Amino acid sequence: MQTSFAPAQLADPQIATSEQILRKCVHCGFCTATCPTYVTLGNELDSPRGRIYLIKDMLENDRPADEEVVTHIDRCLSCLSCMTTCPSGVNYMHLVDHARVHIEKTYERPLGDRLVRAVLAAVLPYPGRFRLALKAAGLGRPFAGLLKRIGPLKPFGTMLDLAPSKVAPASIADTPGTHRVDGLKRGRVAILSGCAQPVLRPEINEATLRLLARLGVEVVVPENAGCCGALVHHMGREEQALEAARRMVDAWLKVKVDGGLDAVIITASGCGTTIKDYGHMLRLDPDYAEKAAEVSALARDITEYLSGLELPVLEKRALTVAYHSACSMQHGQKITMAPKVLLSNAGFTVRDPGEGHLCCGSAGTYNILQPEISTTLKARKIRNIEATKADIIATGNIGCITQIATGTAMPILHTVELLDWAYGGPKPALLETRD
Repeated sequence: MQTSFAPAQLADPQIATSEQILRKCVHCGFCTATCPTYVTLGNELDSPRGRIYLIKDMLENDRPADEEVVTHIDRCLSCLSCMTTCPSGVNYMHLVDHARVHIEKTYERPLGDRLVRAVLAAVLPYPGRFRLALKAAGLGRPFAGLLKRIGPLKPFGTMLDLAPSKVAPASIADTPGTHRVDGLKRGRVAILSGCAQPVLRPEINEATLRLLARLGVEVVVPENAGCCGALVHHMGREEQALEAARRMVDAWLKVKVDGGLDAVIITASGCGTTIKDYGHMLRLDPDYAEKAAEVSALARDITEYLSGLELPVLEKRALTVAYHSACSMQHGQKITMAPKVLLSNAGFTVRDPGEGHLCCGSAGTYNILQPEISTTLKARKIRNIEATKADIIATGNIGCITQIATGTAMPILHTVELLDWAYGGPKPALLETRD
């Protein structure tokens, strides 16, 4: 794609990076075939290629974002399926991230939208606040229908629909400290506790700690950690995201200094995609560029790490698993086979749902901010999953778990919960209640 940025514009390193990305696009349109919003809406401007044109025009002309640009960028899930499809290596992720920051700086959203986004940014990244909000949701749930009929308040009604009926107490898995092994130590890792996941499904990190302990891996839950910044990063709140990234970098490198570190383990693939990008996000920060790149190199999804431990192959069991590959796993981190191989080796029969490349519609806060598109994608995803006739759904991302669970009676678990059970851990409570 030909560009015409002025030399003064290219002096801005963010613009220079985006200009190089734009130049790689050859207008081929392969991305349109795998873009969930284009497949759903059929509008060229709701495809990666269409959004690239909008972003190019906005940045090249150095103008504030307008309603049209914001509408179509907001509809992007950041599923990154386009990057898997693109033959030219266009880094759409970095381009749309830049566009979102530009929107946040130059566009004044309607009051209702600003309010919703402010609440999400102030609550979701903080487990304590999030837990209190979910408890309060029990009181507000009867008003969900009313809120969804009031335009600016519709997202709050959607939040109430997504909120679980019961909220688990804080877990020991989130308490800072070192979880040591009794026998021979094979490794030492740090873990991301996260923000939404430990509130919604604390059993995921609990299963991770149990499994790694049995495998001889010492796990450190660092002090002064928290949210990785992914949620606000995708909302264009650059400073809040970078502040979170710096905090996590400091926390994990302290663990390394104190006793060595083989990997940073991540059990939410949406977080993993962002953490593996810390090196890019903080590349312009002289105090953190090198340290952030080091952390990105240490980051491993739990299934990546387990794949290197050579777990034994177990006998087949009479359970079939539909494996839903989260977009952030398959497109963001390019992890496609490891989870399925681990599940198969653990004795489960694994089936791939049709249209596995399409997003389920969760995408961080997308199912709250774009509920209509999200609901359509969820229904499509669930039809494909249920068509496998599997007994259980497995996936590696808390957002997908929450989204899919609201639309099907099939139990959905994190991959590591099934692996923990298969290799000597307790049977997941969700399966116990369905016997």
